[in-house]
Amino acid sequence: MDRLKLVAFDVDDLAVVSAHVQDAVLKVKDMTFLPKEKRFAAVVNRFVWEKPAEGTFKKTWERRRSGFHFDRVLACRSAGIDRTDPEAVLDLLAIAFEASNEPAGTITLIFAGGAAIALDVECIEAAISDFGPAWATTCCPKHEVDVQTA
Repeated sequence: MDRLKLVAFDVDDLAVVSAHVQDAVLKVKDMTFLPKEKRFAAVVNRFVWEKPAEGTFKKTWERRRSGFHFDRVLACRSAGIDRTDPEAVLDLLAIAFEASNEPAGTITLIFAGGAAIALDVECIEAAISDFGPAWATTCCPKHEVDVQTA
């Protein structure tokens, strides 16, 4: 499959990027905020949701090394992340946007375990790109569905 390459300039675009990075894993050391460049960047091992599992008896999926960045970032805050442990592994669940003074707002990277990174941005300007070869994995992320009943 061809390498993924996406850009996001609005909430709908960002939702597509979010879907493609769901269950990506990364180490704390693989992300950075560059205030002079107004950029937040990270390198992740992305689960390839867009490609179906292969195999009859033993299913395999793919992961790919990907880089993504957000531009026009004014500030970066984190919660629930031990930045003194560069080897700590984070599981990215979703990317959300909350407008404040459109087109400005806050992009939030939501991680498993309640951790989060909030990026105050002038506007949505993001990109993701796969690089390097894919590798097989026999582990497919699963999520419990929280269904509210009346």
